[in-house]
Amino acid sequence: MDFSNCAPTFGRYEFVVRRLHSLTGLVPVGAYLAFHLATNASILDGLEAYQHRVDQIAGLGPTTIFLLEWPFIFLPILFHGIVGMFIVCRGKRNVARYPYLNNFRYTLQRWTGVAAMVFVLWHVFHMHGWLRFEWWHEGLARRLGGARFNPADAFSAAAAIRSSLWIQAFYMVGVLACVYHLANGIWTFGITWGIWTSPNAQRWANVPCLGAGLFLAVLGVAALVGMVTVERPAGP
Repeated sequence: MDFSNCAPTFGRYEFVVRRLHSLTGLVPVGAYLAFHLATNASILDGLEAYQHRVDQIAGLGPTTIFLLEWPFIFLPILFHGIVGMFIVCRGKRNVARYPYLNNFRYTLQRWTGVAAMVFVLWHVFHMHGWLRFEWWHEGLARRLGGARFNPADAFSAAAAIRSSLWIQAFYMVGVLACVYHLANGIWTFGITWGIWTSPNAQRWANVPCLGAGLFLAVLGVAALVGMVTVERPAGP
């Protein structure tokens, strides 16, 4: 099915929107992904270490967290994701006709972007319920399986993930989709911004991008393994 005529163009702002889309994918969205995976991977050192990291973030206070989350995390993610959906809809999928490596990478970049957007929206709802209002959590989010994370009890994140094999599988696929989208996105970022333009420079750029992708993939998988295997604390 061809969706290329369904998505609007950006008119005379096309150049600026495309550049902002590329930039926000790296900073702050990509940087936050790396930070988030590293924070979650601290659970490998035990529940106390993970609780300490959670307490450091929660200790900033709800007002500070709100002022940091929306302009530097949520709004950039929404902008990058929405613009990305338009780009995906307007793109032409022709891997069957042109089965080249870069064409596979291009297509996989688009589909992992869709998967990442779906996963991130669900993940934020699953852990935080989207909105930080108690009436919202009690009235809707928790009834639909969301708002499972309690900063005062870091094990609640592990309990939410290990509650179902389907949820664990979804997290694995979602995390790896995000990692690939970021790692390959760093490579395309360099082309978009003219950092590596020659074929030789683009080939060499694959090395750090692959290294970053493998590192983040190991970090993400390790964090999920830690969530599933961490020992449940004693007591009620």
